[in-house]
Amino acid sequence: MSVPGDGTLASHAGERDAVAGEPARPGPVLSSIFHLGPGASDSYGRADNPTYRDLERAIGELEGGGVYTTAFASGMAAISAVLFGLLTAGDTVVIPSDGYYATRPLALDRLDALGVTVRQAPTPGPYSLDGAALVLLETPSNPGMDVCDLAAVCAEAHAAGALVAVDNTTATPLGQRPLDFGADLVLASDTKALSGHGDLLIGHVSTRDEALAGRIRQWRSWTGAIPGPFEAWLALRSLATLDLRLERQASNALAVASLLAARPEVSAVRYPGLPDDPAHPVASKQMRRFGGVLSAVLPDAAFVERMLAASRLAAAVTSFGDVRTGIDRRAQWGGDVVPEGFVRISCGIEDTADLVADLTVALDAALAG
Repeated sequence: MSVPGDGTLASHAGERDAVAGEPARPGPVLSSIFHLGPGASDSYGRADNPTYRDLERAIGELEGGGVYTTAFASGMAAISAVLFGLLTAGDTVVIPSDGYYATRPLALDRLDALGVTVRQAPTPGPYSLDGAALVLLETPSNPGMDVCDLAAVCAEAHAAGALVAVDNTTATPLGQRPLDFGADLVLASDTKALSGHGDLLIGHVSTRDEALAGRIRQWRSWTGAIPGPFEAWLALRSLATLDLRLERQASNALAVASLLAARPEVSAVRYPGLPDDPAHPVASKQMRRFGGVLSAVLPDAAFVERMLAASRLAAAVTSFGDVRTGIDRRAQWGGDVVPEGFVRISCGIEDTADLVADLTVALDAALAG
């Protein structure tokens, strides 16, 4: 069989071989203890679980195959495993200055206290890599939607002797495969687009290096940063529709970005799928699709509140990747250096015409005051 398309891959990812009389879709293994004996593969739930393995096998297939994946209780648990599981006193790490805001205080407060030097760099660069042991990238960046050249940064980092980990939460493996561009590890908050229904917390780390995978898995066991089997099963169940969800979300994001770019009251729009976006040339080389998230700068906080009040389809939420459109005014949280009217918009799977019409009405209402 030729290489399967994304829809086929997603709908069959992690599928077990058929056994007559057994469930076509096995349920979660809800146990923390297992009977011991010759040939037993499981002993205690913190170390492993058959449902974890099903999800990890599925995500590994989406990452391009030949991958060791470790599931975690959340995206932050995955980031913590990479930072604390791989770095030791005396090391230097480079982190995004414009990426997910919680990563910065975690590194600057806790890693610094452990004797790890933390440098920051904006997603497009430049990067100071001399003496670095690890470079953590996030592309597209959250919330600014900037992009870095993965192949170029990975080559530069490896020449300097550094490992590269990429937070791929926004893109997902069907939007971008950092391992194919030289990254040593890829991680994500699968709470977002990968599981995509806004109803669970989960994350993962993947690598093609067996030794790195062993260190990551050991960290999970030592810290107990494991997902619940039911959450792992729900995430696996969600993967079947990933291709369909991403296709509609990307179409909606492009339409919404185009709408906002044409509005005089909107001072900036960032979406790598827009042909005139500064990140578009690089994104076009490495992204398989541009995703459902964009950012924009609206006049002020009051304008955003009026727009949300007038919208029937978009809700004020602080996560992204859901099947329903969400808008988050990032300045209210204090972690990002953005204007008061800066919003991150996560497009759902609503009909594109309905979403554009709804947001047009909401923008008009906000402008009228």
